[in-house]
Amino acid sequence: MASAQLEQRVAALEAEVARLKSKLGERDTATPWWEQIAGTFQHDPLSERAMQLGQRYRQSLRPQSPAQRKP
Repeated sequence: MASAQLEQRVAALEAEVARLKSKLGERDTATPWWEQIAGTFQHDPLSERAMQLGQRYRQSLRPQSPAQRKP
């Protein structure tokens, strides 16, 4: 490969790296990702149903209290 071609490719790569670095610099890193998406599914009936089913499943895994004996 000719030296001129290598220089062009390196210049293109350097420009792309600079563009990516500037794009990363624009991101708001002060707010955690989980706070950025909080409330996304608020008032969504499918999400609420999934939460109900998950709660029912977790409760089914809990040991049942033993039956109390009558004296």
